[in-house]
Amino acid sequence: MNVCPLCNHCAQFFVQDKKRAFYICERCGLVFANPKSHLMPDIERQRYGRAQKSSNQKPLSQFILPLLGQISQQQSGALTGLNFGRLLDEQSRQSIVDAGHLVNQYDPFFAADQSVLKHSYDFVCCYRVFEHFRHPHREWKLLNQLVKPNGWLAISTPLLTDQDHFAKWHYKNNPTHVSFYQQQTFEYLALNSDFELLFASKDLVLMQKSSKSDIKRILI
Repeated sequence: MNVCPLCNHCAQFFVQDKKRAFYICERCGLVFANPKSHLMPDIERQRYGRAQKSSNQKPLSQFILPLLGQISQQQSGALTGLNFGRLLDEQSRQSIVDAGHLVNQYDPFFAADQSVLKHSYDFVCCYRVFEHFRHPHREWKLLNQLVKPNGWLAISTPLLTDQDHFAKWHYKNNPTHVSFYQQQTFEYLALNSDFELLFASKDLVLMQKSSKSDIKRILI
């Protein structure tokens, strides 16, 4: 029996390709790869290192900077944020500082400073990170703790919008991509947490944490 790594519900077989089997959870909608097919940590680190050297940093900065501008329009004063799971280029990070804000960064391989995870933030950005979560329940619980009441959680991950085409979806072919989300998944997370789902379409999910932490229980 395969158990959903997000909501701990029994999952069903979904798709088998040449390299991996995938399962789907009827409760939260998560699609996930068979844990036995996960890469070894040292191999995964090597792949991330090569991708970091060859990738263009513009998409990450183009994700964070406009978001920060929108939040600033609704929330006055200096903002503190966390770029979770990837590293922002120094120029973009400096532009945030020049605007009077602070952004910390956490990357489990290249900036694994646990001290930044002991604070709470006005906003947390996760750019193309959620699909790498092997234990999404654990990371979701952490993100709940990292975002302040009234704070923002911005997620960039391609949403699975057509289950019938998953077998041919190129995004699942990357062996470091192990978790795939539907709009249903984020609706489930919002229903079982202090977050309100504001927007979920294509590859952008925007959530805001309630100021009343006793309204909903955090997913356990």
